Amino acid sequence: MNMDSPALNLLIFAILVAFAVVLFWPGIGLVQAVRGRMRLTQRTQLEDALKYVYDCEFNDIAVTTSRLAKALQIVSTKVSELAAHMSRIGLVSQEDGRILLTEEGKQYAVQIIRAHRLWERYLADETGVDPEKWHSQAEEYEHLLSPEEANALSDRLGNPRIDPHGDPIPTAEGELVQEKLMNLTQLRVGMCAIVSHMEDEPEEVYGQLVALEIFPGMEFRLVNMSDGFYVLEAEGRILKLTPEAAHNLSIRPVEKIDAERIAGTHESLADLQDGEIARVVRISRACRGFERRRLMDLGILPDTSIKFHRYGLTGGLTAYHVRGTVLALRSEQARMISICDRKKVEV
Repeated sequence: MNMDSPALNLLIFAILVAFAVVLFWPGIGLVQAVRGRMRLTQRTQLEDALKYVYDCEFNDIAVTTSRLAKALQIVSTKVSELAAHMSRIGLVSQEDGRILLTEEGKQYAVQIIRAHRLWERYLADETGVDPEKWHSQAEEYEHLLSPEEANALSDRLGNPRIDPHGDPIPTAEGELVQEKLMNLTQLRVGMCAIVSHMEDEPEEVYGQLVALEIFPGMEFRLVNMSDGFYVLEAEGRILKLTPEAAHNLSIRPVEKIDAERIAGTHESLADLQDGEIARVVRISRACRGFERRRLMDLGILPDTSIKFHRYGLTGGLTAYHVRGTVLALRSEQARMISICDRKKVEV
């Protein structure tokens, strides 16, 4: 083909135009996408820094650039630039090597905390997302929700006061009341308490708490300390916690709790045997979101009669008669359903 042919020149021009469109077209161009990602990364670092300083101030911990660099996992020079930028726009002040939030910085931090905790509440109540993934997903979405979107999400959820870990959710006006709680490791043997907060980091320790079906609002009694474990009695179950897991639970001691709720005269649906019928007492609050709604939609409600039908052919499932129909539940689902008045059915 002649290098000076009009057809070739037109083809080259068309390729250059297409390339320019891909790079620079408003809204979809790669250059704009990269710039947008860079802006989001910078904003994410700024907002993570504000949250970290807020948390440290609540716990009376002094924040220096080196401490902040370690928390954000970026080099000290970048943190110094970030701190200087936050100072210029009035979010922090720097005194004697310490980074301190201004009033405007505190309000900004609280709004990010609000978005994070509302998103965790949404994941817990409206989805089937694994509890161990709530925090990491909320860490991403907290930077994407505007205050208006956070308010709309709060309205949709019924304006909840706490997130699924027991942390208070700030109001739209920026009010955040955090009570000083007692750690479970400070409780004396024989005392009763209510779980108020579950720390969700580190993930492996939080995973232990989730596996034990511990949840905010759970009432328990510290039975003893055996072989380095904290032994709890709650909802008719005996739970053994490692020191690390116990340290991640904040509790509110109470003088007296209904012994039946703690000792658990109720059995679980998983205890029901062939030829037996029982009455549903409650679904554990450890069962949340889509799974809880599904069980309730299937008719598993307080005072409902439920009868053993048969074990599943492949194992892992058990069928029950509920409100004139047969439904199959996994063993872990059945354990979350408390029953009473268990008895043999007369044929």
